[in-house]
Amino acid sequence: MRINNFLVLGRSTKKLILQTVLCLFATVALFVTSDIALPQSAAAYPFWAQQTAPATPREATGRIVCANCHLGKKPAEVEIPQSVLPDTVFEAVVKIPYDTTSQEVLGDGSKGGLSVGAVLMLPEGFKIAPPDRISEELQAKIEGVYYQSYKEGQDNWVIVGPLPGEQYQEVVFPVLSPDPSQNKNIHFGKYSVHLGANRGRGQVYPTGELTNNNLFKSSAAGTVTTIAKQEDGSSQVTISTDSGTVVETIPAGPDLIVAEGQQVAAGEALTNNPNVGGFGQKDTEVVLQSPNRILGLVVFICGIMLSQILLVIKKKQIETVQAAEMNF
Repeated sequence: MRINNFLVLGRSTKKLILQTVLCLFATVALFVTSDIALPQSAAAYPFWAQQTAPATPREATGRIVCANCHLGKKPAEVEIPQSVLPDTVFEAVVKIPYDTTSQEVLGDGSKGGLSVGAVLMLPEGFKIAPPDRISEELQAKIEGVYYQSYKEGQDNWVIVGPLPGEQYQEVVFPVLSPDPSQNKNIHFGKYSVHLGANRGRGQVYPTGELTNNNLFKSSAAGTVTTIAKQEDGSSQVTISTDSGTVVETIPAGPDLIVAEGQQVAAGEALTNNPNVGGFGQKDTEVVLQSPNRILGLVVFICGIMLSQILLVIKKKQIETVQAAEMNF
């Protein structure tokens, strides 16, 4: 009887029912897709951070320890799915942008391309996926990248680098999500992800010494009397002051911007600033999603769809009955 009533419905009523169904299906598709799949919008030697802060790469202030040596500030981005299902492999894409035409001062004073590196702090239980879980397509994206744990037994803190920046302005991390059914310490919910990424050499060694990738200044006011070039490419700048002479040793790499006979003040720059790199960090979140929650949502929305359709049909039946009574 109900089927016959539906068949005799008018064209406008059938069109309304069809639009309702399509709208609800679109809502389900949009939710499931966005909640599961869509991403939210140095010399790079990250392992040196292990020497300065072996316990954790992230300080209590939220700063990644790489910032202690890489003093320049640069952008960094990480793209991960908004939510992931248990025991699945997904991509965490780290972006380390910079001008690839830039060249930096190397350790020997010569110029060369920049290297990049990154430390990715994943939530507990997350880790780099084993080779047998990585698809061929993903294998091609991570070719040439070696992933290392920040410290033994901490698989969710991963570092990479140094890598040639011209090829790796984007670094893909193949991440395996945990399964709460296999680990009682893991729960469904929202977790934080922290990224630190650098490009170019740092300005400070872990020992506290300055690298040659720095702006060098005069320690006293006076007159530059002599500039002597050394065999290793460094320079010795002699400054005559009221209390005597001061000799500033400038390593090979930075360009001198002072000349003999020039007056300089205390703290005045003797060289240019050769640093073209820097460090950046980014914080984001990922949801470890329960499949039962998605299933429950789909059932709930299907119930709403069915209710809407039945209400439309019922309304049409009432209108038909009212029209028949008016005719009599």
